[in-house]
Amino acid sequence: MANWTNEAEARNHIKALVAEYYHDFREPVDSKENFKPGDRISYASRVYDEKEMQSLTDAMLDFWLTTGRFSDQFEKKFAEWIGVKYAHLVNSGSSANLIAFSVLTAPELGERQIKRGDEVITVACGFPTTVTPILQYGAVPVFVDVTVPQYNIDVTQLEEALSEKTKAVMIAHTLGNPFDIKVVKAFCDKHNLWLVEDNCDALGTQYVIDGKTKFSGTWGDLGTSSFYPPHHMTMGEGGCVYTDNPLLHRLILSYRDWGRDCICPSGHDNFCGHRYDGQFGELPNGYDHKYVYSHLGYNLKVTDLQAAVGVEQLKKFPSFIERRIHNWDRLRKALEPIADKIILPEPAEGSRPSWFGFLISVKEKTGIDRNKVTKYIEEHNVQTRLLFSGNLIKHPCFDQIRGTAAYRVVGELTNTEFIMNHTFWVGVYPGMTDKMIDYMAKVIIEAVEQ
Repeated sequence: MANWTNEAEARNHIKALVAEYYHDFREPVDSKENFKPGDRISYASRVYDEKEMQSLTDAMLDFWLTTGRFSDQFEKKFAEWIGVKYAHLVNSGSSANLIAFSVLTAPELGERQIKRGDEVITVACGFPTTVTPILQYGAVPVFVDVTVPQYNIDVTQLEEALSEKTKAVMIAHTLGNPFDIKVVKAFCDKHNLWLVEDNCDALGTQYVIDGKTKFSGTWGDLGTSSFYPPHHMTMGEGGCVYTDNPLLHRLILSYRDWGRDCICPSGHDNFCGHRYDGQFGELPNGYDHKYVYSHLGYNLKVTDLQAAVGVEQLKKFPSFIERRIHNWDRLRKALEPIADKIILPEPAEGSRPSWFGFLISVKEKTGIDRNKVTKYIEEHNVQTRLLFSGNLIKHPCFDQIRGTAAYRVVGELTNTEFIMNHTFWVGVYPGMTDKMIDYMAKVIIEAVEQ
């Protein structure tokens, strides 16, 4: 039994043992340097070392479990890094989107409050959680088409999508490639619309407007990120909502924490100094402010265990971005010989994407079948993915509302349909080596030319 003299000594000893455990048992498993052609290449994976395991252990020894010191540390460091005033952790990227939309329904926003029946411009080619909160609340998503080879919103349709009921634009940056933020932001500013950037697949992407460079997710009123294991950095589960707007910051805290009016941090009572002297709604005067609910909210807080992992991941994150860019560039160059058969992706003008994946579309007139291509690639142990929903309104979740006033479509969604039938993607995550990228390119070329 260890002869510890104090808790700090015990913690340091335990964390040192964790580091030894990592190097003895986990490091060889996670190493990619011994890759052989034919070994499994996932589209994404977590990249970590002993530092994350030690930080997680540190949080576990606290046994606080819910949001605590690691959460506070991450929110502060993340806000500083991405360049916003306020960042708030939640338990997933989906929850981040839910919170981002929910705060825009708050009565505190006055005439800009989104009410049931109001419209939100978005796209059908993407992940459903960008759209789900809109529909569940009773607002109306207005779907516009996307472009190829950027795979983002077709900004030429924005004015056509606009109506007297439009209150917001809520769209995602696709696999690291930002949508035309300059045009979308100008459109929102012109018509006094909220702009929500779903940044879950583009964390670390840079974008320039009028000579000013900022990260994607920070140009709009609200940005969201996901820390699910396949994403740019991980907490296992986890997400974040961020903003520069003080009112939206206050609303995020309320909707995330049950809808409470009180801003007292977890474990702290009477932080405001006015716990028993307020008048709220039709409650009796002096009703305990800690249990006053100004909104119909949720409990979507992250745990400190998750945040502890994120604290160390954030330190590594700049290197993750650079490796993603390297892998994407190498793969694109390797696939140029078959550019007559496939559409290669292109970065948005004025951007430096932090790539989440590499999109490939089979050209229509080649006679090549996308499904045969992806089957061949998968059979050679390279994991593929489709561009999420392809066309969301074609999915069973729309069966009961298809053709109703629950949503609106602008135009024919021609490119959305094309993507649904002809597009797939592979990963470029930072755990991939040059050998893995080269093998993946070889397999893709074989699949297309078979």
